[in-house]
Amino acid sequence: MKIRSFRGGVHPPEEKITSQKPIQELPLLKKVVIPLSQHTGAPAEPAVKVGDRVKTGQKIGEAQGPISSNIHASISGKVVDISDHPHPLGPPSLAITIESDGRDEHHPSIKHNNDYFRLHPNEIREIVREAGIVGLGGAAFPTHVKLSPPEDKWIDTVILNGCECEPYLTCDHRLMIEKTYEIIQGLKIIAKTLEVTSCYIGIERNKRDAIRAMREEIRNEANMEVVALKTKYPQGSEKQLIKAILNREVPSGGLPLDVGVVVQNVGTALAISEAVKKGSPLIERVVTVTGKGIKNPANLRVRIGTLFQDVIDYCGGFRGRPGKMIMGGPLMGFAQYTTSIPVIKGTTGILVLPEEETEEIREKSCIRCSRCVDVCPVDISPNLIAKYASKDRFDWAREYGALDCMECGICAYVCPAKIPLVQLIKYAKAQLPTKIS
Repeated sequence: MKIRSFRGGVHPPEEKITSQKPIQELPLLKKVVIPLSQHTGAPAEPAVKVGDRVKTGQKIGEAQGPISSNIHASISGKVVDISDHPHPLGPPSLAITIESDGRDEHHPSIKHNNDYFRLHPNEIREIVREAGIVGLGGAAFPTHVKLSPPEDKWIDTVILNGCECEPYLTCDHRLMIEKTYEIIQGLKIIAKTLEVTSCYIGIERNKRDAIRAMREEIRNEANMEVVALKTKYPQGSEKQLIKAILNREVPSGGLPLDVGVVVQNVGTALAISEAVKKGSPLIERVVTVTGKGIKNPANLRVRIGTLFQDVIDYCGGFRGRPGKMIMGGPLMGFAQYTTSIPVIKGTTGILVLPEEETEEIREKSCIRCSRCVDVCPVDISPNLIAKYASKDRFDWAREYGALDCMECGICAYVCPAKIPLVQLIKYAKAQLPTKIS
C-alpha cells in the first residue's frame, strides 16, 4: 500500500526522546502570568482589575473583534498586576498576573452538559468562542472562526492533524494514546458543527502506537478513517496534509476552506470536547519539555501563564550550561532570551539545547545548488526571494512567491552556505504590504 505524502520536505533526525513518557500534571504554582495576546488576531481587553479575586476558569480577558479570543484565569487567587510582561512571540505585551490562593476553586460557569449531543451547531460555536479555544498546533488561530465558514464555502471534509512532524515534540503523540476517546468525541463535535460526514485523521508512520489506538477507537465509525502518512517534515502543515490525504491543492493565497476542508489539531479537538461536554475553557495544555539541556525531559499538562522557569525547575533544571532555549520545535520555534516568559496557548514545547549543540553560524555565498528549491513544499525559490529581499527588491520577491512561504525553515536547514533564508523571506513579507501598492 502506497504511503501518502507531498512533494518536497525533509526527514531530519526525529529526537522524539519523550515519546514513551506519559503525560504528568504540573503541580499548582504560586503565580501565573497570563498574556492577553495568545492568538492570531486582536489582543483581548482586561475584564478584571488589580485587587480582584478570581476563580479558575473565570474570563479575565474579553475578545476584541471577530478574530480574537477570550482569556481565562488558570488558577484561583488575586489579580496583583496588569502590565507589560516579556512575551514568547516578540516584544513585551499586556499580561495579567494572578497569585494563587491555593484552593484552585473553579468558577460556577464551568458546568457539565450531559445533553451536548443535542446542541445546535450555532450553540457549539458559541461555546467554543466563549471558551477561548484556539489552534493548539502552534498557530493559535481562533477555533470558532474556523468552525464558521462563509456561506459560499461548501465544506465536505474534516481532517484531524496528528502528524506532529517537528523534531522533539511529542505532546500530540501522547494525547492520541492517552486521550483517544476524548479526541474522537471532539472530532464528532466538529463534524456535527460543520455538518460534514467525511472525517480523516492524519498520523505519521513513526507513531504506530497512536495509529493503532485511533483505529481501534473509530472501528465502528463508518465516516472516519485513520491515514498513515510518510514521516516527513512539514507533513503536518495544513496545505501539505490536504494534498497528501485528499490530493486537493489549496490555491496560492487561498485557505483550506477554498477546497472544502477544515483542518484541526488533535489537541484542539480535545479542547473542544472538554468545553462542550464539561464547560471547561482553555486554561491548560500539554507541553513537551525536552532536549539534552534538560535533566528530566517530560510531557507535562501545564496551566496557561506558568513561567518557563517553573516548568524547567519541575523537570530538574538545566543539564549543564544552556546554549539555546526555544518555544516549540527547532525548525519553526522561537528562540527565547529569558525563562521569565509564560506558557501560552500556542506553546507546544520548551526545547533546551546545550552549548555544545549550538554553534556560531557563518554565512557564505550561495553556490546555486538548488537544494532549497528541491525541498520547498510550496514550490517557490527561497534562494531568489532571499536574494531580492537582501537588495530590498520586494516587488521581485513577491513575483517569486514570497507571500506563499509558510516559514517552515527547511530551506535554511538544508542550505550548505548557511544563508538565513527564512529571516530574509520574513523580512520581505513584512515589507510587502507597505512597499507594494
